[in-house]
Amino acid sequence: MFNVNKENYSLSSMVNHLATILGNVISFQEGPDALILVERVRHLAKNFRSNSDVKTAEELSQIVSKLSIEQLNLLTKAFTHFFGLINLAEKVDLIHKLHQPYMVNGEPKPRPGSIASAVAILEEQGVQPKKLQALLDQAQVLMVFTAHPTESKRRTALTKLHRIAKVTSRLVDSNLSPYEKEDIEKFILEEIVALWQSDEVRQHKLTVLDEVKGSLYYFEETLPDVIPQIYRDLERALKRAFPKTTWNVPPFLRFGSWIGGDRDGNPYVTPDVTVETIRLLRSAAIRIHSHALLELGQRLSLSTQQVGITPELEQSLLKDSLLFPDLAKAFAVRTPYEKYRQKCTYIREKLRHTLDYVQNFGHDWRSAHPQPAPGTWYLSAQELLNELNLMDASLRAHKGAILADGYLRKVRRNVQVFGFRLATLDVRQHSGRHTSALAEILKKASITEDYMSLSESQRTELLEKELASERPLIPVRPDYTPETLEVLDTFQCVAAILEHLNPKAINTYIISMTHGVSDVLAVLLFFREVGLYRPGQYSHLNIVPLFETLDDLNQSSGIFERLLKNESYRAHLKLRRDVQEIMLGYSDSNKESGYLSANWALYRAQTDLTKLADSHLIALRLFHGRGGSVGRGGGPASQAILSQPPGTLKGRIKITEQGEVISDHYSEPASGRWHLDQIANSVLRGSFPPREVIPKAEWKQIMNKLAKRSFDVYRALIYGHPRFLEYFYNATPITEISNHRIGSRPASRSNNRAIENLRAIPWVFSWMQSRYTLPGWYGMGTAIEDYLKTDPKGLTNLQEMYNQWPFFQTVLENAQMILSKADMDIARRYADLVKDEALRQEIFGIIRAEYDRTINVIKQIVQENELLEKDRALSESIKRRNPYIDPLSFVQVELIKRLRQNPTETEKRALEEAILMTINGIAAGLKNTG
Repeated sequence: MFNVNKENYSLSSMVNHLATILGNVISFQEGPDALILVERVRHLAKNFRSNSDVKTAEELSQIVSKLSIEQLNLLTKAFTHFFGLINLAEKVDLIHKLHQPYMVNGEPKPRPGSIASAVAILEEQGVQPKKLQALLDQAQVLMVFTAHPTESKRRTALTKLHRIAKVTSRLVDSNLSPYEKEDIEKFILEEIVALWQSDEVRQHKLTVLDEVKGSLYYFEETLPDVIPQIYRDLERALKRAFPKTTWNVPPFLRFGSWIGGDRDGNPYVTPDVTVETIRLLRSAAIRIHSHALLELGQRLSLSTQQVGITPELEQSLLKDSLLFPDLAKAFAVRTPYEKYRQKCTYIREKLRHTLDYVQNFGHDWRSAHPQPAPGTWYLSAQELLNELNLMDASLRAHKGAILADGYLRKVRRNVQVFGFRLATLDVRQHSGRHTSALAEILKKASITEDYMSLSESQRTELLEKELASERPLIPVRPDYTPETLEVLDTFQCVAAILEHLNPKAINTYIISMTHGVSDVLAVLLFFREVGLYRPGQYSHLNIVPLFETLDDLNQSSGIFERLLKNESYRAHLKLRRDVQEIMLGYSDSNKESGYLSANWALYRAQTDLTKLADSHLIALRLFHGRGGSVGRGGGPASQAILSQPPGTLKGRIKITEQGEVISDHYSEPASGRWHLDQIANSVLRGSFPPREVIPKAEWKQIMNKLAKRSFDVYRALIYGHPRFLEYFYNATPITEISNHRIGSRPASRSNNRAIENLRAIPWVFSWMQSRYTLPGWYGMGTAIEDYLKTDPKGLTNLQEMYNQWPFFQTVLENAQMILSKADMDIARRYADLVKDEALRQEIFGIIRAEYDRTINVIKQIVQENELLEKDRALSESIKRRNPYIDPLSFVQVELIKRLRQNPTETEKRALEEAILMTINGIAAGLKNTG
């Protein structure tokens, strides 16, 4: 029994209690010997971790090497479930802390990182309410979900862990009777047994639609409760800080998705899949609103015998009664005076008709679909919101403001934020696909024989001419290659979705690998061909260039300037209210140039692009393509926002949330609320930065030197060493990760195994699994050390930069975090998989030396004796996990050895299954892995 209450609770007590239950489950399910094996391995791993004893490591390795696959699977399963319970306990601990008042000198204060804290800080800074309202009026914060092969936990496991978390939090925060505690204990045991007896690894590779359905979990289970709370927190904070001001908080915080729209390098994202994705999103949104209207109707039992309603609501009900006469007759008999309940029922009937239309549309988007009778369904969520607003106005006019501000307000806010799209889908394609398709189209139209051979200026001139022409390029029955037809079908399906299904379902078309103005104009020409763009009349989508290589980041402001001076593009931009979104890629730039170089290139690009947009009176929204790991732009999102260059934010930001980061943030309502609270806090504060965060010119010069040197060091190893590729494919589980059934996207852009063709996600994932964590720090140590040798004031300068410049502080703190998750003793065991001893010793020696060098210089700058000394919570979390990740690493290395020794087909399948289980477990233990 968990005999802990609010007074004597601790995170360690919760972890120990859940671990004890898991141990009992293992003993009962697998036998006492199984638990003895798990405990023996656990104790050896703890001893190895505490003193890095080689003898202990060898003993652990020897034990693992003699185990059968079944026993290795047992260890993997035990430690994987342990990590699931640790993650759960940390979330429960967060909930517990958030429920406690934040006290300063005995006085309650807004919790640091919260919305209330941000508003209080802005008030102290002297920000005027008028300026703050202006910011809210134009603010746009979009959190974009993407599917990548780093979220390795099945939805089945997520659901069970959510149920455990829900009841476990009651053990801490509730006054329960002994019987209630006993029931909760039994429930937790029941769920852990069910977890133990469930498959850890998916039995099939995920499809794109599986990923779409997986993402719906967070929209259905978490966000509809969290989002109204976030807005209510902001409204409450504003009213408290500025009581004389009447505030209007528009729906500035929304969600987007790439899942089902991102076709760059993923052949499984077809036009049919995109249409089905929109159908699934819209259907889920309608069901969420319909369920809410059912509860709203139950709550609003008001009778016109007790209180009146407005003429506008009365007139609306009359129209509804004519459209739905059967319902009207039933109301006349059962609830003749409960007008609000009647309205809720009419709305639910319209939602049902809307859902029927949506589901029928998904079967064949190329054909016209008859729409329901006017008034009996909703084409847009605004129509639904208008009816909810009628109810709101009626309640307020009849002494029911408290009711209007209650559950109805929550429903209205969710309709504003989620609409019928749930999340706005972005469509993304590689510029090369557009260029190839256009080359074939132009050749068949006898416009140019070889578009591909034209220079950038020639392509731009040709495209401008075609955009100025009213002649269609594409015939009614096009006869093109399948690749070109697929590109055309993508644009046509987008047009069909916006016209017939949801005009706000898709808002953005992203061009990967944008190298010039012609890449953007090509998409605009396709828009015109399918009816998405008519010069001088309308343009239905934003065109978003994605700058992701180091060279493209350095050239981005030049490309943007040429776009702004291009008449054809400015005509489109004018129709989009002179709002330009630009996406910055963190993954490829890091893989290409290293952590420090990529971060500095991204910082400079943001500064240059913002200055250019301001000079042309363009509202710029930067889209940050961040991953979960530090090597792909990861780290705390709130910290990343505050470290943006001064003047670049202005309340507008778009951020991807990828892989395991999504489940970490949104699997529980309390953690989702706190995450979004921090995001809103950072956007508010970052939009009004105090003067002292503006970097000095000298700091920028130092960063130029550090970035250049780190780039050279990184490139020398990753791309310059003639046998690095051989080392990488042998010393990491990259091959095994490529076979992991957790994502729909291929691991590489081609069959060529070159680093250039490997996607950034498996690149980072493989280094994380093997505990090098190399993409998050390599090259930094030498760069800083060399600078310190050449400048007598170097250390003083870097310490000043760390203490006063949020950008540099974030760079070093993220590096500390990822270095803390690295372990060179474990990485050496992966290196031992390389058969060539000379190659193994050379490259591992280079990596180990740079690792030691990087830790040393960071500790000098931050003036700490160990990494993360100032972030005890994160440090303790990592230390809590590391001893339990180690056994999984030993198991994974042993399994990879066996797999690479040409086993039989039966043995191979068993080994691959076991390796996939270790990948799951290590990912759960390390958390931000890809």
